[in-house]
Amino acid sequence: QVQLVESGGGLVQAGASLRLSCVASGRTFSNYAMGWFRQAPGKEREFVAAITWSGSSTYYADSVKGRFTISRDNAKNTVFLQMNSLEPEDTAVYYCARKFPGGNYYYTKDYNYWGQGTQVTVSS
Repeated sequence: QVQLVESGGGLVQAGASLRLSCVASGRTFSNYAMGWFRQAPGKEREFVAAITWSGSSTYYADSVKGRFTISRDNAKNTVFLQMNSLEPEDTAVYYCARKFPGGNYYYTKDYNYWGQGTQVTVSS
């Protein structure tokens, strides 16, 4: 069973930065693409960013492009989300997830393992 554990969330002011981390259990982390999603109160979970198994390609939601950067360290079974220039609209619970092979990077249904989430709150 794969376990994903996020950390790094918190309460910050607009314009600040945060770096989220997600550590995965198991030996096959490097075989899978990973993604970050977020869910604000009363809203559906939405795609934020994804990265291929090798880290050679990344994908971003338009709302975070240019501000957020996804990366991974396969030796440490860890995926990161560097968030800069945070805005109040970025307030949400952030989840990391593992994509199953062949799935679409942007759809929640194509990820089959999820972490418990970490809260990010951005005040204005």
